[in-house]
Amino acid sequence: MKLAAAFSLALIGAPAMAQNAGPNVLESAPITIGTTHFLEYAPGDLREVNVYLPDGYADGEASYPVLYLIDGGLDQDFLHVAGTAALNAMWGRSAPVIVVGIQTVDRRAELIGSKGNAEERSQFPTAGGSAAFRAFLRDKVKPHAEANYRTNGADAVMGESLAGLFIAETWLREPELFDRFAAIDPSLWWNDIALGKSAASMVQDGKQRGPILLTYSNEGPMTEKGTRLIARSAGDQGCLVPRPDLTHATAYHVLTPQALQFLFPTDNDFEPEWGFEVKCSKKS
Repeated sequence: MKLAAAFSLALIGAPAMAQNAGPNVLESAPITIGTTHFLEYAPGDLREVNVYLPDGYADGEASYPVLYLIDGGLDQDFLHVAGTAALNAMWGRSAPVIVVGIQTVDRRAELIGSKGNAEERSQFPTAGGSAAFRAFLRDKVKPHAEANYRTNGADAVMGESLAGLFIAETWLREPELFDRFAAIDPSLWWNDIALGKSAASMVQDGKQRGPILLTYSNEGPMTEKGTRLIARSAGDQGCLVPRPDLTHATAYHVLTPQALQFLFPTDNDFEPEWGFEVKCSKKS
């Protein structure tokens, strides 16, 4: 696989040069968050693949599990999730992980697996190309991460909204792609809840499926019904976390710590007042 380019992610305070930083500042330096690689999604279409390495990675030889983050561009969810992963690991709430954020561009084309109903086809004509995005993850992103970083063979995928829909579809159609799954507020209302309605029959294909966390907020009965149908099809592998007290705008930031705890659990016991006890979060 050809790596098109790479550079350090840096948040550099202005002004960056020490001599221009004011009389009380002796030296300034960039804050390095991780590394951005550009991988070819399609001819002429390069995508950010942003990588955060856990604390201690550079100083040792240990290997780590990988979180593949859908909508993981720099202007998407990468910084938020990388920061939460670091904080969770510091508290021992979830295991230290390598975060690999994959940029999406046309989310409806890349994260939805069907054209939708007549109204949706008219409103979102590019929808329906999730198989190509899944192939990009399988054939380019995962091999690149495994070849260039000390991964330990365990991984998970996480995303919200349309990314959550993509993750639920991946769990049903290609469950061997990841070990564990977290779909936050998945847009399962799409195509009149078609994916949720088909889930019970799809899981009869004999494939092994890893644990999946599913949550929904106050988006309405279609989202709730679709999410519950997927969770029901998952049986003991499903973890349903209803949060009707949250909105689509607030759910992801609130639930990311719990989702990481579910995806990468530790053996730690927490005092109840810490608020770290989450349904389905125990290591099995």
